Amino acid sequence: MSSDAMPTEFDRTLAALTDLPDVVQTKESIIRAMPFLGVGGSTMFVVKTVRQKDDSERPARDTIFLEVVKDNAQGGAVRLVLPPEVAALIHRQYDALTSKTRKKGARRAAETRKALGIVPNFKKKAKA
Repeated sequence: MSSDAMPTEFDRTLAALTDLPDVVQTKESIIRAMPFLGVGGSTMFVVKTVRQKDDSERPARDTIFLEVVKDNAQGGAVRLVLPPEVAALIHRQYDALTSKTRKKGARRAAETRKALGIVPNFKKKAKA
């Protein structure tokens, strides 16, 4: 029996999470990334997320399935399973970037209002 006939980690993990009562999953989303002027060929990404609720003590755990297919002379496909720990890390980093961006925007808006002479409401309170 050749090694090609053996199921990969991707296939085993996806099969293990399919049709369980405590699992919900997204449809596969496909996006094709094209480099400038198409030089180097496009790359197609297929992403599917599966959420498993373990029990009331632990939060839901997301597993991300990622397939990357290159359309160039090298060709080939890579199939990855991002475990719940990696999915949680990506989510935390996304939240951190969102917070930093909002803080920068708020600071910039405050500086603009200050330059225009607008006094914040919390400084307008009447003195007794």
